[in-house]
Amino acid sequence: MYFYAPKPMKKIRSNLAPKAYGILLNLYALIHPKKAAEKAFSIFSKVRKGKVLPHQKAFLDRAKDKKIPVANNTIQTYRWSGKKETILLIHGWESNAWRWHKLIEKLQVANYNIIAFDAPAHGYSSGTHLHVPLYAQGLQAIIKAYSPKYLIGHSMGGMTALYNEYLFPDLTVKKIVTIGSPSEYHAIMTHFKQLLNFNNRVSKILRAYIFKRFGLSETQFSSARFVQTNTKKGLLFHDRLDTIAPHHASKLVHEAWKGSTLITTEGLGHSMHQDEVNEQIITFLAS
Repeated sequence: MYFYAPKPMKKIRSNLAPKAYGILLNLYALIHPKKAAEKAFSIFSKVRKGKVLPHQKAFLDRAKDKKIPVANNTIQTYRWSGKKETILLIHGWESNAWRWHKLIEKLQVANYNIIAFDAPAHGYSSGTHLHVPLYAQGLQAIIKAYSPKYLIGHSMGGMTALYNEYLFPDLTVKKIVTIGSPSEYHAIMTHFKQLLNFNNRVSKILRAYIFKRFGLSETQFSSARFVQTNTKKGLLFHDRLDTIAPHHASKLVHEAWKGSTLITTEGLGHSMHQDEVNEQIITFLAS
C-alpha cells in the first residue's frame, strides 16, 4: 500500500534506487504499457518487512489460532480468550499482530475476547504483496469467522476497516476505532509516483490499471467518501505531527462520518502505543 524509501543512513541508495526503477519503467512503458503498469503496481504493493521477529515469537506463538485461506494466501489468526465482547485488531503496513501487545494486555484485564491476525505477506501469513482491496478480503474472512463487535485498525488497517465496512456493512460490528490512518488513496499514489519520478505516460497507465483492476479511480478510493454511509460509532486518533499519515486525513474522515469522534494528540507519533491512547480506546468500547 505504501512505498517507503530506505532509511536515512542509506541516503545515497535511497535517492538512486527508486529513481532507477522510475527510469526503467518510463522507458518500458513505450514498448509494453500494460506490463509497465503491472510492474509499477507490483513495486507499489511489495512488502519488504513485517515478518515475525525473534522478540515477538513467544507472545504470538502462545496465541496462535486458525489459519484461514484468502486469495491464494494463508492468514494466521490469534486469540486471547475473554468473556466479554469480541474485538478484532487490524495492524498497519509492514507490521504484524505483535504491534498490539500493549493494548492486548489492557483488553485482557478488561476481559474482552481478542482476535488479531497477520495481513497477507506479514507476520506468519503467506504472500509477498499487499494492497487495501486484498487486505479487505482478508478482513472480511476474519469477520465471518469470529463475528467481532468492535474493530480497531492502525494506519493501513484503519483504512481497510473503513473500506470493508463500506463494501460489506456488518450487523455484528458496532464500533470502529482508527489510529493514524490515511484517507485519500490518490495522495498516497502521488507520493509514490513522485518518489519514482514517473512521467505522464506511466502515471496515466497506472491510473487506468488501478481502475480496471479494482473498479475505483484513485480519487474515488477515499476513506472520507466511504464513511458517508457509515452508521456505526467511530473513534479516530491522529497525531498532529504524524509524518507517515497526515493529520488532515482523519479530519476529513471525521467531517464526513456523523457518528465519529476525533482525538488529536501532539508528539505521540504514528504508532501511538501509549497508555493514554489505549485507555481512551477501552473507555470508548465500554461506553
